[in-house]
Amino acid sequence: MDATSTVTRHETPGLVRGLDVAAKAALLLMLVVAFIDPEMGNMKDKGAGARAIAYPMLAFTVPVIWSVWWKERASFPWLADLMITLTCFSDILGNRMDLYDTIVWFDDWMHFFNTGVITAAVILLTMHHTSGLGATIERSLAVGVTGAVVWELAEYAAFLSKSWERRAAYTDTLGDLALGTIGAVLAAVLVHHLWQRGRLHDAAPQLEQHFVRSTRMAAGPVE
Repeated sequence: MDATSTVTRHETPGLVRGLDVAAKAALLLMLVVAFIDPEMGNMKDKGAGARAIAYPMLAFTVPVIWSVWWKERASFPWLADLMITLTCFSDILGNRMDLYDTIVWFDDWMHFFNTGVITAAVILLTMHHTSGLGATIERSLAVGVTGAVVWELAEYAAFLSKSWERRAAYTDTLGDLALGTIGAVLAAVLVHHLWQRGRLHDAAPQLEQHFVRSTRMAAGPVE
C-alpha cells in the first residue's frame, strides 16, 4: 500500500471553510477599493500599492503550496489558512474603518494579535501535535520575531520613510517588536495547551505520515 492511500482525510469544517472563503473575497474587494481610491479605504500614504501585492500573495500561499505539494497526501488545512488570511483582512479592515487613527491602542493590538495568529498558523502547519512546549516556543520565536522584523522593515520602506511619523518610528518600532514577540510566545503556549487537551490534532494532517515514518526510523528495525 503506498503512502498516498494511507493518508488520513479529515472532514472539512464548514464554518471555518466559509469564513476563510468570505475573508479572502472581502480582502480582495477592499484591496481593489484601496488601490483605486486610497482615500476611500483610508490608505492614503500607507502603502496601498504594496499591500495590494503582498496581501493576496500571503493569503493564497497555503492554497498554492497545498495544490502543488500536499493535495494528494493531505486534507486542506482550512484553519491555518483562515488564520493567515485573517492577518491581512484585519489590517485592511482596520484601515477601512479608520481604527488606526481613531483608537490610540489599535495599532499595538494589531501587532500583538496578528503576529500571534500567523505564528500559531505556522506552528500548526509545520509541527506535530506531540511536539514539546520548548520546541513549540522555539518555533514561535523564530517565526514571530522574524515576521515582526520583516513587517517593520516593509512598513518603513512602504510609507514611514516618507511620513512625519518617522520621527517617532524608533520608539514605536521597539514597542511593536516587543508586542509581536509576546504575541508569538503566547500563541505557542495556547496551541500547545490545546494539543495537550486533544484539540487541533487534525489541523496539519500532512505531517502524520512523516511523523510515523520518522518514529519508526528512530525506533530501528523490528526484530
